Amino acid sequence: MSGRTEGGAVERQPWRLAFLAPALAALFPTPALAHASDRGHVLLLPTGYYIAGGALAVAVSFLVLALLPPAALDNFWRKRLQLFAFGDHPRIIVSLISFAGFALLIAAGVFGSRDPLSNPLPLVIWTLLWAGFTLLQGVLGDLWAWLNPWYGPWRIASRIFGLDAREAKPSRLPSWFGYWSAFVLFFAFAWFELIDPAPDDPARLAFAAGPYWLVSFAAMLAFGYEDWSRRGEFLSVFFSMVARFAPVERLEGRLSLCWPGAKLLAAEPLPLSGIAFLLLALSSVSFDGLSKTFFWLGLFGVNPLEYPGRTALIGVGSFGLVLTFILLAAVFALAVRLGQRLAGDKHSFAEAAGLLVWSIVPIALAYHIAHYLTVLLVDGQYALVALSDPFALGWNLFGTANMMIEAGIVAGAQSAWWLWNLQAGVIIAGHVLAVLVAHGLAWRLYRQPSRAALSQLPLTLLMIAYTIFGLWLLATPTAG
Repeated sequence: MSGRTEGGAVERQPWRLAFLAPALAALFPTPALAHASDRGHVLLLPTGYYIAGGALAVAVSFLVLALLPPAALDNFWRKRLQLFAFGDHPRIIVSLISFAGFALLIAAGVFGSRDPLSNPLPLVIWTLLWAGFTLLQGVLGDLWAWLNPWYGPWRIASRIFGLDAREAKPSRLPSWFGYWSAFVLFFAFAWFELIDPAPDDPARLAFAAGPYWLVSFAAMLAFGYEDWSRRGEFLSVFFSMVARFAPVERLEGRLSLCWPGAKLLAAEPLPLSGIAFLLLALSSVSFDGLSKTFFWLGLFGVNPLEYPGRTALIGVGSFGLVLTFILLAAVFALAVRLGQRLAGDKHSFAEAAGLLVWSIVPIALAYHIAHYLTVLLVDGQYALVALSDPFALGWNLFGTANMMIEAGIVAGAQSAWWLWNLQAGVIIAGHVLAVLVAHGLAWRLYRQPSRAALSQLPLTLLMIAYTIFGLWLLATPTAG
């Protein structure tokens, strides 16, 4: 299996739960575990043609949209195919099952194998949940509202303590609170995944995930489940934003199909904290790809052929994570401001930025899929094996404990060809859809087609540049 190793342990490539990362780093010294299942070969493909083609596809999309009648686009986004209706009653049962599974995973993390490729806790959280479930959210809608491990226990506790009536009262979270809690937790999450020396250690992860569940549950009891899951708990916030892209919509208990991204056009403008949250979601996965490139390491005098490991690069990595977010936020703000100037906009900058930032969702989802595709394909197999024997006792609960791992699915020239083409296609498609969504959002701000098109010119240039950057990340050599 291709991968990167540090301290004798195989590295893996997901984002990490970083809620208590700095404290845990000091209190629980462990072997330096990191990622696995990253690409282990240099892709010798005609990347120049892909980069030129991707940039051209985004540019042509903008030109076509600028020439189309707004009424045609509006009718396109409004189309719905009605399916069927169902109630919320099974939601409590599904959530309670999810909670029971989470508790079992925490126990496996504490008492099971210390090998992150044999213990189901890191494999389920990093591979099945973070790498795989995000994709499902973007395709099937808000499954997390049913599967999260808080809703069922909260419903039981709210009835025991008589908290049901309080949920209907006005929000107990002040308006200034915004999404700042989710933003801080998400930043810690990214720091743990990218910077911490041992994010895959099962016991370490259990001591982070378990207390995080308890703290979040207490916050839901104090502020209400809806308020905290909508603005405070970062996984719920991220998954709900991703689900807005999905072509599956549920309103008043009825399912319907819509065009991918259609629900983003009906979103309300985000406050500054929500803007920061979405930009962090994109910048962190971008830095994940950048941090091991020969280019990045060369900037700090690190020989990529003698990769020193994550422990030696904590300072460099922390600086890079912050810098990537600041640069993306600054460029996005500049693009929105220039667009306002070109269109002669009278809306406030906060309103325009808070609305147009929703066009980041297709790009963030595309980068997530492309970045974690190899992780899902290989570590997903390890997860199936580990789930059959969660405590390394020789069990075979699901008949998959002796399954052979086909790591060759991501190795070799043929695999490199189809993987790279799939990843490149996802990135290009994500940017094209982002241009489409941004144009629809601009129409809400400017009712004149010419002004809407002018306002999107700087943002389109940013998306073209990001397309080039994303395709370059896929093809450039990496260390480790």
